[in-house]
Amino acid sequence: MAEPRPTVADFHRVNRGGGLFSESLSQWLGAVFALVAQRLGLRPTALTIANLVLGLATSVAVVALADRVAAGDVPAWVVGLAALVGWQVAYSLDCADGQLARVTGQGSAAGARVDVLCDVAAQIALVAALAATAVAQRPETPTWLVAVFAGTWMVNLVTSVMQAGPNAASMVTSTSLPVRLVKLVRDYGAVIFVAALVLMLAPALTFWVIIAFTIVNGAFLLASIAFSARASLR
Repeated sequence: MAEPRPTVADFHRVNRGGGLFSESLSQWLGAVFALVAQRLGLRPTALTIANLVLGLATSVAVVALADRVAAGDVPAWVVGLAALVGWQVAYSLDCADGQLARVTGQGSAAGARVDVLCDVAAQIALVAALAATAVAQRPETPTWLVAVFAGTWMVNLVTSVMQAGPNAASMVTSTSLPVRLVKLVRDYGAVIFVAALVLMLAPALTFWVIIAFTIVNGAFLLASIAFSARASLR
């Protein structure tokens, strides 16, 4: 008797979370992509590369059109909508590769490395897109702000990788709804959703968006250092 084929629910069941928004949308869409990939006989790395290509293409388009949007030559809603769809689908493919690997037993150390490296590349491009929009909309944007924004943005990725190992720990372990709502500020799916909405509806506010992200990510970095240092001194 043949083993039953995995379902969308089977793929979603093995997701690694990411936050309230990601678990409610991105991980479910990722489960659908994982199911389709499994039916087509694709390996997890194929989804990882698809995530990279789509993520890079979307961000490059935002960068290329930033000045034209600021000048009013290209409607902001067109670029913002494209960013919303492109970034969300790319992130869902990122969710899907891990689900596919875990359900089908195709996980490997090499595949995990490719996944992290592609995430780094995609997020560098995303940061460049937001920075380019901020500068195009507000040319007096300080260079130091763009640099600090770019540096602190990677805190999310670094801490996510660190939390995947045997020494993972969380500063706030509660899973209550209020806590999960607060944690949306670090939910990647929610973050790129908000960023794309700003590009679509009010690109001039991108300057304030990068300030907000800089403050949130910088504060989380300092809190993480304090939390880890206190734990190491016990």
